Amino acid sequence: MAVTVRLPTVLRPHANGQSRVDAEASTVAEAMSWLVGEFPGIAPNLLAEDGSLHRFVNVYVNDEDVRYLSQMDTALSDGDELSILPAVAGG
Repeated sequence: MAVTVRLPTVLRPHANGQSRVDAEASTVAEAMSWLVGEFPGIAPNLLAEDGSLHRFVNVYVNDEDVRYLSQMDTALSDGDELSILPAVAGG
């Protein structure tokens, strides 16, 4: 399945400056694996040592937060849009 992965500004330097890339993936985990395989510099900003998403990284499938779906096992369909957003903190 072809999905579009939207990258935040902080990850773009690791993806040749691209704001979006197309991936072949049927789950969020497959999309993340593909992304790290294509752009290894993204991994430290995206994944924890155990391969899970960093707790400060939010991922959405068509505007639905994967934390409230099946997390990394969330199924993807052809044409879905996967958005990666770093959490913002401050005060």
